[in-house]
Amino acid sequence: MPDATGHPSLRPRMSQGASLRLLSTDFDGTIHDDFGDPKIPHALQERIAAFQARGGLWVINTGRDMASLMETLGRARASVQPDYLILVEREIFERKHDRFVPVEPWNSRCTQDHAHLFQSVETEMEQQIQSLSSRHEATFYSDAFSPLCAIAQSNLQMDEIHAELDTFCERHPNLVAVRNDIYVRLSHRGYSKGTALSELGRILGIGPEARVAAGDHLNDLSMLRREHAHHLISPSNALAAVQLQVRAEGGWIASTTAGNGTLEGLIRLGF
Repeated sequence: MPDATGHPSLRPRMSQGASLRLLSTDFDGTIHDDFGDPKIPHALQERIAAFQARGGLWVINTGRDMASLMETLGRARASVQPDYLILVEREIFERKHDRFVPVEPWNSRCTQDHAHLFQSVETEMEQQIQSLSSRHEATFYSDAFSPLCAIAQSNLQMDEIHAELDTFCERHPNLVAVRNDIYVRLSHRGYSKGTALSELGRILGIGPEARVAAGDHLNDLSMLRREHAHHLISPSNALAAVQLQVRAEGGWIASTTAGNGTLEGLIRLGF
């Protein structure tokens, strides 16, 4: 039988749902679909709003920066607002009234540690950039978050670039290549979607047993672990590597895509 949202009943465990306090969702491909209508399912927004009304907290955990996320949320005409943001896979922001403010000292430490790390590998990094750009017809550039960013022409090309960057990072234990589809950037290993989620949980006094994480792509792997959230969800469009890890961690793979798949998982958890 369908539930009130029109989705099949998945025998939700209401006692479990009542104990959940923090929901961390990736954005693109997990709750938002560029080709969807609506882009974020209304039923998902309503369920998140009800969760917040019961005292639950929602964080969008994304690789996007603030401007990009705010613009896309606006275009999606979202009726529900996150309580927190984790941006560029590492920075934490809290919503206070009509704006988001940095969570300190995490963000300052994050900025300082990245600056120190990138400075320590500056010369070798420049050599790596020159080597990559001489052999791959991809777009290489730097931005405020990474001295080496790349956009490939295909996933196959990015597989090759990503493999070379992983080899480079092996020589620098704190350095990691963070990939999402045909895009990659470098980051400090200590700051990720997963570590930022656990830091937010620590600040709020919410342990991993009361956290839910939902994601679909490679840059979500760091948070799709029981050490960061005991309850894991992936929509059916999640990459094979993501589905494999979520299953191994005891999570749920939905039968539907993007926001509908995340909604399916939340219903199962008793949201």
